[in-house]
Amino acid sequence: MIDKSKPFNLNSDEFNSNKFAFYEQIREDLPVHQAKVSIIKVFTIARYEDCTAILKDPRVLRNRSTITGGSRFPFPMPKAIKPIAESMIVEDDPNHRRLRELVRRAFRPQAIEVLETKIDQYSNELLDGLSLKKEFDLQSNYALAIPMRMIADMMGLSREAIPQFKEMFSILTKGFGGWRILRTLFWDMPDTVRFVRELIRKKRDNPGDDILTGLIEADAEGDRLTEDEIVAMVFLLIVGGYETTVHLITNGVLTLLENPEQLLRLRDNPELINSAVEEILRHRGPVQSTKPGYAAEDIQLHGVTIPKGKPIMPLFGAANHDPRAFDNPQIFDIGRTPNRHLGFGHGTHFCLGAHLARAEARFGILNLLQRFPNLQLAGDPASLKLQNMPGWHRYDGLPVKI
Repeated sequence: MIDKSKPFNLNSDEFNSNKFAFYEQIREDLPVHQAKVSIIKVFTIARYEDCTAILKDPRVLRNRSTITGGSRFPFPMPKAIKPIAESMIVEDDPNHRRLRELVRRAFRPQAIEVLETKIDQYSNELLDGLSLKKEFDLQSNYALAIPMRMIADMMGLSREAIPQFKEMFSILTKGFGGWRILRTLFWDMPDTVRFVRELIRKKRDNPGDDILTGLIEADAEGDRLTEDEIVAMVFLLIVGGYETTVHLITNGVLTLLENPEQLLRLRDNPELINSAVEEILRHRGPVQSTKPGYAAEDIQLHGVTIPKGKPIMPLFGAANHDPRAFDNPQIFDIGRTPNRHLGFGHGTHFCLGAHLARAEARFGILNLLQRFPNLQLAGDPASLKLQNMPGWHRYDGLPVKI
């Protein structure tokens, strides 16, 4: 397992394939420890109480440059994509509070209600098509299609813009692996930023009842989002809204299929879907850690000194299985209550899109199970491949048969 004398590697295949076993050792023996994420060393936090405390600790900042006086990031970023690199999730108060308030105003209740109706409708449209097949990949044919359609609606995209939007989607979700990251950062992303800027300009001229219009028109006592800030929010909506939801639905269906007694329980008691989604987020949530924060001063925790300026990464996956916070955390229980998991973060950076992600998972999973009562995995479960992406628990695909 883990050598206590040196950082463990979050990129290793061994860790990726056995992360929950590793979490147990880290949580009990190494609650604060160094780890490697690619070429960067971070201090991981593994216990629930420590994670919640760190996420609210004023000594931990998201904007690295505030502490170091240098760049926000430990590696160079192309100038063309600077707005994306300086999004709300890497800001601290008071600017974070300002941005969050303006964005919150854009998420008008009536706009969210309309989207929820569309989620249910579009989910069933997809299932109509899938019902004609015997087998299909649930992730690419269903779980991915729901948030893509919803985000396009949130942006108020015209039909003509959909093909380019899909290409942008592919760049943002698949273009950051291996050497391809260089092409993505220096070629694809600048083109994508230009597409978003043009989209914003068109929306200014032709506003609609959508979230993008809400971002453009959001006003707090005369304060508005700049174009760069709107660009950053569009990318945050796409990446956050897509990544979390696709893998929340995928992980949820897989976890239910792996726990047939809980699957039967949900089929017999569909009113449990809300708590089932919360338990999926806790037990096999797609987001396993948060963006790193940085120590604004030396921090002592469990006898370990985290030096000023060093990155800190709370491990949600470990905290969500902490027996100090959850009874029998290894058990998947769709009726679990209370369930104060960290699947959407905690504190001031709690996910603004949590409500929408929950709705997409709720309709996506329940409609699927009700439409296909004989749903099961297609092929050997051991052949399912976990993507090696530190901070995530996500699969390449999920073949099923109905």
